[in-house]
Amino acid sequence: MSGMAAYVLRRLLLMVPTLIGIVTVSFIIIQFVPGGPIEQIEARLAGTALDATSTIGGGAGGDSGGLVATGQLEPEMVAQLEKLYGFDRPVHERYFKMLADFARFDFGNSYYKDRPVLDLIVERLPVSVSLGLWTTLLTYLISIPLGIRKAVRAGTKFDAWTSVAITVGYAVPGFLFAVLLVVLFAGGTFLDWFPSQGLVSDNWAEMEWPARIADYFWHMVLPITAMVIGAFASLTMLTKNSILDEINKQYVVTARAKGQTERGVLYGHVFRNAMLIVIAGFPAAFVGVLFTSSLLIEVIFSLDGLGLLGFEATINRDYPVMLGSLFIFSLLGLVANLLGDVTYTLVDPRIDFERRDV
Repeated sequence: MSGMAAYVLRRLLLMVPTLIGIVTVSFIIIQFVPGGPIEQIEARLAGTALDATSTIGGGAGGDSGGLVATGQLEPEMVAQLEKLYGFDRPVHERYFKMLADFARFDFGNSYYKDRPVLDLIVERLPVSVSLGLWTTLLTYLISIPLGIRKAVRAGTKFDAWTSVAITVGYAVPGFLFAVLLVVLFAGGTFLDWFPSQGLVSDNWAEMEWPARIADYFWHMVLPITAMVIGAFASLTMLTKNSILDEINKQYVVTARAKGQTERGVLYGHVFRNAMLIVIAGFPAAFVGVLFTSSLLIEVIFSLDGLGLLGFEATINRDYPVMLGSLFIFSLLGLVANLLGDVTYTLVDPRIDFERRDV
């Protein structure tokens, strides 16, 4: 077995205890969160918001989940709901059953949607993948050339005014840009060029394929623009600093002494080494945008993605969706980190995995 294959195998094996640890910590925390799913049902039936202080035993804690009637449901109904949701079992039984189910990628059914959690995740995945993929690609296509240009022209007026733009992009949250774009271009106050909600139009299924593609990108313009504006700053500065760091190394001085042009030195020597950290970070950057950066964008543009699904599950104490989403997100994050390491070898084959520790 090659050094790289052995390294990948070790990393895959280490994912198992890592995932178990993440799910275990989350399961323990959930036991002490006030306002469990039955209390949420009682609050909805009463037509009032749930007061966390009204729960007894810390919400979902205790052998039966700490689910006690608050006066809105009969004790018999509470007992039936506890059995329905599995809270009538001891904590340790629920925990080991959860691990056994997760090992089969069986995350159970949503408490509130009464549908398999995996189906909900798959249903919301196209929206988040669309946001994550196009945002990451456009961010790299903008940031890498801009970062190289800033490094080559460091200290010039170009470097100064682009740094101002980068500072604004870094400091202002993406959702504020989203609101501004809606006001300016989605019929808010000024122009009405783009739709303000949804991934596609209502009659998308009736369109021809060219019209479907055009409609999809028409809906993606504003949310993707808002996310790219908020994401390109860090990558641009990382690219610039990587280029500047490589330019000052001895091998660059040697290449120049041999008579190579500045362009030849930049793209023949500096670029490959400087882009190691930038390109290898693509998988992790994509997963980061996919799961963490798009929640408010999804809310503003009414896009039903994974971020909104996780947020709704947290508010509703929909534990199967919360834990199932966390498991999937963690797994993809670990796989993305592994792909990032493997990408290093594609950019620079000199990396030796046989000597690398996990």
